[in-house]
Amino acid sequence: MSYSTSNHSHLTDIELVQHYKATANKVFVGELYKRYTHLVLGMCINYFKDRDVAKDMVLQIFEKLFDELKKREVENFKAWLTFVVRNYCISELRKMQAQANRNADYQYEVKSQTSEDEKETLIEEEQKLEALGKAMNRLNPLQKKCIELFYLKNMTYTQIVEMTGYSVNEVKSYIQNGKRNLKMIITSLK
Repeated sequence: MSYSTSNHSHLTDIELVQHYKATANKVFVGELYKRYTHLVLGMCINYFKDRDVAKDMVLQIFEKLFDELKKREVENFKAWLTFVVRNYCISELRKMQAQANRNADYQYEVKSQTSEDEKETLIEEEQKLEALGKAMNRLNPLQKKCIELFYLKNMTYTQIVEMTGYSVNEVKSYIQNGKRNLKMIITSLK
């Protein structure tokens, strides 16, 4: 039996399937593709609600047909194709949903981890501030006052001199000695 590859539009669906099974010539599936692309595309759009995704699915489904047609006995191609498309779309939607769920779980885990990290950081910062407050209370009053004005109120040496009446050298000395003493006190509190 000779199979011409020029025009197959006169063949029935079943004849095209039989010729494909006999020859493995993809031209016969190509003719089926021409006949049913609109049906498959419509079904895919119905399932995926996105024309571009649906177009990709149509191509994947017809690729799948090359193998499926060799393995299956098909008596009514259109009914069988509808069944294949429905099952393929449902399967792909399940995969997409599973992937979306994995992505959501991952994002939740990342967010939860970030929240835990943020909580730990806040707790550590709070502990440091608490330790600093305790240490500040243990400084001598002159050092404490100069450190508060310089670091907490962002005043310059000149402003501190004007406010306290201490000399510039005294202000520098109180701040320098106060920093060193703070470090020692905080270290001893740990």
